[in-house]
Amino acid sequence: MKKILIVDDSPTMRRMIKASLRTLENVSFEEAENGLEAIERLTIGAIDLVTLDINMPDINGLEVLKFIKSHNSLNNIPIIVLSSRSDEQTCDIVLSAGVARFMNKPFDPHKLNVQVTNLLDNKINAQ
Repeated sequence: MKKILIVDDSPTMRRMIKASLRTLENVSFEEAENGLEAIERLTIGAIDLVTLDINMPDINGLEVLKFIKSHNSLNNIPIIVLSSRSDEQTCDIVLSAGVARFMNKPFDPHKLNVQVTNLLDNKINAQ
C-alpha cells in the first residue's frame, strides 16, 4: 500500500485533497497541519508521495521541501506543491528545489488525481 502525506494548515484543504484522491487504489493517507508535523511524519515512517502547501505558520512548505531534499532517505519522494502563491518567483524557487509538480489553488481534482497516479506509477517502475 502506498502512503501519501497531505501537508496543509487548512483542514478544509486537506479534506479536499483527500476527497480528490479517494478513487486511488492501494493508497492510504497521513495528514500534517504544519511543517513540523510533516517532518515528524516523514522521519517516522515510509511516505511515497507528499502534497505540500507553501504558506504555513512556523515551518513553511519551503523549509519542509529543503528538509526532504537534504536527506538521502527522503529526497526521492515525489512532491506536489499546491499553493495559492503562483507568482513567478515562487514557482521558480519551488521548481528549482526539485518538486515533481506545482499546482495552483484552487486545483482541479481530476488533474491532481492524474498527477498523483502518474508519479506513483513512475516511482513503482523506477524501483
